[in-house]
Amino acid sequence: MSRYILKRLLMMIPVVIGVIVLVFTIMYFTPGDPAEIMLGESATPEQLAAKRAELGTDQPYLVQLGNYIKKLVLHGDLGTSYTTGQSVTSEIVAKFPTTFKLAFMSVVVAVFIGVTAGVISATKQYSIFDHVARVVALFGVSMPSFWLGLMSIIVFSVNLGWFPSSGFDKPIQWVLPSLTLGFASAGTIMRMTRSSMLEVIRQDYIRTARSKGQTEWVVITKHALKNALIPIITVAGLQFGGLLGGSVLTETIFSIPGIGTLMVTAIKQRNGPIVQGSVLFTAVVFSFINLAVDILYSFVDPRIRSQYKSKPKADKVPKAVKAGKAGEVSE
Repeated sequence: MSRYILKRLLMMIPVVIGVIVLVFTIMYFTPGDPAEIMLGESATPEQLAAKRAELGTDQPYLVQLGNYIKKLVLHGDLGTSYTTGQSVTSEIVAKFPTTFKLAFMSVVVAVFIGVTAGVISATKQYSIFDHVARVVALFGVSMPSFWLGLMSIIVFSVNLGWFPSSGFDKPIQWVLPSLTLGFASAGTIMRMTRSSMLEVIRQDYIRTARSKGQTEWVVITKHALKNALIPIITVAGLQFGGLLGGSVLTETIFSIPGIGTLMVTAIKQRNGPIVQGSVLFTAVVFSFINLAVDILYSFVDPRIRSQYKSKPKADKVPKAVKAGKAGEVSE
């Protein structure tokens, strides 16, 4: 297992390098001058030149990219924010718990709704519930999250007044953002759960469990659902990682002070270090989530866990076995 984890960690290195180069290149060629944004339109050419030299934006592309990677690798420095003058790492660390909380609650909502609806749809195939669940799942997958967020604010905040339309400090403020993000993911998880369960419940061991007198609840939860968890865990893990980086619109709509809002503000201000650091941090977290999902497979499926166990070497075979085989050959 340790060798597998080390291998996956090494595979993350080219991914991180690719993200660094791609985001840095996009920000470099994006129109706009950070010095002008920081000093304003009334700044003189001499002030602008001095500010560019201070920020290092007057240097060629390759030089800037090399300096950024050098600081990141040697010192773990993501840079300094152009607008606040604070460390990019400190600003991201301050915003990340809010984004993580939103993504975690959203994936909990998605898993609860998706798995429950998927299991019922599979066990009640072609019933009214099955048809309704598939239509709702298709609607959830196809619907933009920003549209659902706006409609939720109009209906539940403006018209009914049940939930606040902004903020993320109180538990009542968590409801609409979590449902907005979780509804789309629930549709994907529901469809995967349904297809996986339909494949499992037709197996021979399911019929054997029923023939032994097991209740339908035990057959579905202990035998069928447990063996159908691998694709469900995969989808849920990918959805969780995607929610960490895909909550930008939801955080903006509900005025949630997370990484998404930080990135949107930084893009408007042409604040390159914040954008680069936020994307890089999200990519690394997403990679670790995928690693955690792969490790979780071994706890769910014993067949996968057995692949990580070391096989006995030839020189460790008992001498009695070797003697027996030698006797068979001599005969």
